[in-house]
Amino acid sequence: MTWNYSEDPSHDILLPYNSTTFQPSVFILTGLRGLAGARMWLGSLLSLMYTITLAGNCTLLYLVKTERSLWEPQYLFLSMLAGADIGLSISTLSSVLKVFVFGHHEIAFDGCLSQLFFIHTFSSTGSGILLSMAFDRFVAISHPLHYTTILTYPRITKMGLVAFLRGIALMIPLPILLKRLPFCKGQTLSYSYCLHPDVMKLACGPVKINIFYGLTLVICSFGVDSFLIVLSYTLILRSVLGIASREGQLKALNTCLSHIFIVLIFYMPLLAITLLHRVNLKSSPITHAVLGNIYLFMPPMFNPIIYSLKTKQIRAALQKSLGSWKS
Repeated sequence: MTWNYSEDPSHDILLPYNSTTFQPSVFILTGLRGLAGARMWLGSLLSLMYTITLAGNCTLLYLVKTERSLWEPQYLFLSMLAGADIGLSISTLSSVLKVFVFGHHEIAFDGCLSQLFFIHTFSSTGSGILLSMAFDRFVAISHPLHYTTILTYPRITKMGLVAFLRGIALMIPLPILLKRLPFCKGQTLSYSYCLHPDVMKLACGPVKINIFYGLTLVICSFGVDSFLIVLSYTLILRSVLGIASREGQLKALNTCLSHIFIVLIFYMPLLAITLLHRVNLKSSPITHAVLGNIYLFMPPMFNPIIYSLKTKQIRAALQKSLGSWKS
């Protein structure tokens, strides 16, 4: 066991480095570089965001579970998305708050690999569920008479299970492929949590298989999902244009607005952060950190808010539940 200095100027401590496997015992997480003096208010802000995220998504799960009026495919898929968002938030909770609230930046090597596995798994699951929700809107608008026969409860359950199992199967190789590599390019990561491309850039040796598999993951999960979502909405738009009345067209499109919003919130930061890592665009560390935080924190927080504001049935169920608690 040897000891190396951290590359983070805020840490003048010696960090353990395993000289046998050439792997660091810990990585150094970073917050928003250049805003070190704002750690306390950032910690408070992120704590509030986590509270809103967990409370909002847990409330959605409770409402869908207890209100029979929400036992419809659209809301069942929404509850699955809420579950994925809760899993994603819990995956980052400890390291993010440790950095921004307590000022502790170290994360164990194995703990980092575990965290990136869960982050990427729940992200992939969320993407798959968004695709299922797009299919739900397509069936509801293009084949309304067959809606309940196509999207049965067993089929909905299978679609959610496939999205989750696909995420696990695709992401299991990530920590395994990283574990075999030596690390000689430092120990400082770009974010307050671990991502596969961020950890991989610190490795040396044969990383081509990691690069190839990471690109394959992006294409097979997020790439395929986003393409099929766009295809679904192309078919939806064609069906909407076939509706005779303008009022009917607007009513049909209005049922898709909430889903369109959360798809944009999910995929736009993901696309930006993927381009930053894959294309080697020159950008400041603060840009990486801000996009990384938007990518992980914004979708889980805004999903329940958007659906609560835009969906009459959820608002009614929430008012009913609040009324029963008061009485």
